[in-house]
Amino acid sequence: MFVTVKARVYTDATGVYTELPVLLTPAGVLEPLLDYCLYHSHDRSLTWMTKVNRSVRMFLEYLQTNPAERDTYCLFQNFAQRLYTGTFDRETRLDPSGLCWPPRSPQDASHIITHLSDFFDWLGKMRPEAVKVNPRYAGGAFDRQTDEAAYQYRRSRAFLGHTWAENSSPAETGHFVRGQRLPRVERSDPPAFPEERFEELLVKGFCAAGRYDYRGMLITLLQHGAGFRESEPFHLYISDVFPDPTNPRQAQVLIHHPSHGAAPADWRDERGRPRQGKRAEYLAHQFGLAPRTDLMDRRHAGWKGGTHDAAFYKQAYWFVPEYGEWFLQLWHRYLEQVARMERDHPFAFINLNREPVGAMYTLTQYNKAHAAACERIGLTVSKALGTTPHGHRHAYGRRLRNAGVDKEFIRRFMHHASLESQEVYTQANFRETLAELEAAAQRLRDKYAGPKPASRLVLPSIERHH
Repeated sequence: MFVTVKARVYTDATGVYTELPVLLTPAGVLEPLLDYCLYHSHDRSLTWMTKVNRSVRMFLEYLQTNPAERDTYCLFQNFAQRLYTGTFDRETRLDPSGLCWPPRSPQDASHIITHLSDFFDWLGKMRPEAVKVNPRYAGGAFDRQTDEAAYQYRRSRAFLGHTWAENSSPAETGHFVRGQRLPRVERSDPPAFPEERFEELLVKGFCAAGRYDYRGMLITLLQHGAGFRESEPFHLYISDVFPDPTNPRQAQVLIHHPSHGAAPADWRDERGRPRQGKRAEYLAHQFGLAPRTDLMDRRHAGWKGGTHDAAFYKQAYWFVPEYGEWFLQLWHRYLEQVARMERDHPFAFINLNREPVGAMYTLTQYNKAHAAACERIGLTVSKALGTTPHGHRHAYGRRLRNAGVDKEFIRRFMHHASLESQEVYTQANFRETLAELEAAAQRLRDKYAGPKPASRLVLPSIERHH
């Protein structure tokens, strides 16, 4: 009944459009949700919009299967509980509603609730009069249903796991659904790529039938040697790489913000004069393209944010320095391949052999190439083992920690906004934990220099009576 589709949205007569995910209902586009996504189009990602669409779609599906429920509190409360329990009968394993929802993790259920809460709160503020009895109400049936849910939500000032009305307690309202939480588990082995296999991955993994995949090697080096996120290299332009002025043997790499980064220095206007501007403007003017963060197809690449080194780019901090030298050597070989290709975009990493040749290289293609490289050297591809691309960023963070680099420097090198963000990347693994225990025990022995416990416990014999 409901489906999320990609759409071009025109808001005026200028010809400018925004690509967004929209929710289609039997009555057409769900306009309140479209308005919400447009409102946040400048500060939220397409991934976030897709998740909000999913949450609203699930709520509308639940409304259609429970049309007789008039108590708003019960409706919201039951919806939240079904997220956690699923919709199948425990004994028969059947679902007469047809929703067929499996139980969701506490994290996923919490995200759905938060998306709905934020959406209904915004809608209640922006369209407070929409649900009043009005025969000339312009919205469709599902628009009105959504507006009414937002109105009821605002009246209660709470939704499910959030607090209820101001100055009210659960005992006073009689309604409270506390989100479930999983027991806290200490992660023993953060998923970092094994350091001792990295050079083998580059030299042997990214080599098939005697041909080196310089493109895959470069992207992997940016992650393993400089700590970039998986998606960030896909925003790189060829002009963003050059020899480091302080060490010409090493590459200096500046990955600019997809929209706000400075346009390349060789940009010229119609009269041949140097032109300055942002990358979003440059892409539109020169190539008729939007930044890759705004593309809703295979070419999409995310940008998480964090801290930039200048306005607005992230610099590669190579650790160890040899990785920067390897990168520059491989970069020159890769440029020899690119020089023969025609491109209708400025991005550095392109299709070299598969059609369309010269088109943007995608994250999906790289993930497949990385998995194949791991398998060629006998590694099992698994996030838990650190052998997916993100494992290289973990390896970079742990390498800095093991070298004794101060946390504030690690924050800068990994382009985090806060010191806390690095904790997941610098956490000790199980072997390091055991080694620390053994070292602490040795320090204790050295401090007291007393008798050491015997290596084997000798128990006194016990006399048995028959």
